[in-house]
Amino acid sequence: MPSADPLAWVHGSDAPEKPLLELGFMALTDCAPLVVAATQGFAQPYGLSLNLRRQSSWAGLRDKLLSGELDAAHSLYGLIYALQLGIGGAGATDMAVLMGLNQNGQGINLSSALQRKGVTSSEALERFVHQSRTKLTFAQTFPTGTHAMWLYYWLASQGIHPLHDVNSVVVPPAQMLAHLQAGRIDGFCVGEPWSADAVAQGQGFTLATSQSVWPDHPEKVLGCTRVFVEQYPNTARALIQAILAASRFIEQSPENRHSTAQLLSGKTYLDTPVSCIEPRLLGNYQDGLGNQWHDPHALRLHDEGRANLPYLSDGMWFMTQFRRWGLLQSDPDYLAVASQVQQLALYRDAASAMGVPCSEQNMRRSQLIDGSWWDGSDPAGYARSFTLHALAETPAALARR
Repeated sequence: MPSADPLAWVHGSDAPEKPLLELGFMALTDCAPLVVAATQGFAQPYGLSLNLRRQSSWAGLRDKLLSGELDAAHSLYGLIYALQLGIGGAGATDMAVLMGLNQNGQGINLSSALQRKGVTSSEALERFVHQSRTKLTFAQTFPTGTHAMWLYYWLASQGIHPLHDVNSVVVPPAQMLAHLQAGRIDGFCVGEPWSADAVAQGQGFTLATSQSVWPDHPEKVLGCTRVFVEQYPNTARALIQAILAASRFIEQSPENRHSTAQLLSGKTYLDTPVSCIEPRLLGNYQDGLGNQWHDPHALRLHDEGRANLPYLSDGMWFMTQFRRWGLLQSDPDYLAVASQVQQLALYRDAASAMGVPCSEQNMRRSQLIDGSWWDGSDPAGYARSFTLHALAETPAALARR
């Protein structure tokens, strides 16, 4: 249990308008801040009670967010932006990213069958894909989700077009191993612990991590509808503070990470052995090919607030990839959309009250696996800069080919 911070107690006009919240989460290691906040006493000092509701698929979580059955949720960055932009046929809904929940910590795995054929490197995979008479099938967890974007970006960086050279299918995270064992897929991109679980069960190997695609990349967020923030601003602020407090606690010591892994392993949450959760939560990897390492960019849930600040450029990046892969037929106003979705002022207000450091910058600069730099300065140009893409070419461009 955390010690009560006298500054955290709320009263009067600052009290949450809605003290009991329904929070959705998926069975993934990076749901840890919600689980710890709800079960270890981090919500009560902020006037909240959190009821956790595990979801079986991202599509189901999305639908319950939209219906109001869930107040907020452990969400894919791209899911929130797809809803904002009306991608997927459900119509556009104003959404909000309250904070980042984590950076890094997802895995790209290949099957044992490919391993037996000697496809154990990116170069071997590229050769196999272009020489094989049948297309390999890769799974990701949601069409606009982070795992789809990491998979697509990584494949493209290896010279494999993710929409032409391979098949892509959607599989809920906890079902990846069953699909791999049944031979329905040849590989996948998913959040932990399912990548580590596949390795532990001898079902293939981890070929790449998402942090090898983009070190310290944005990943899950605390998402909700904009209506929720507008109706319950004190509640939204208190929720950020409760989740931030839990995130900070988890990373205070290896012992806290260990106790978190034990908590997550329970049937209510991940229902997976601690041995499949804890090593990669601590940054200790073994890939199933005999390689072991401590990853300097492993899963980060807080990192002195750096993992939690909802930078505008993080949200904008996902829109550039939607454009790149044809999910958007024209360029949105990237900065305007991100400024609406990312609740930067609310986050900074909540974090500052807790003494959590907040960068004054709204953008950050990063280099990705293909050598490209992303800083949010020219999103439309960035979306068009890639050799492999699904953008429709103009007649003039086609004439020059």
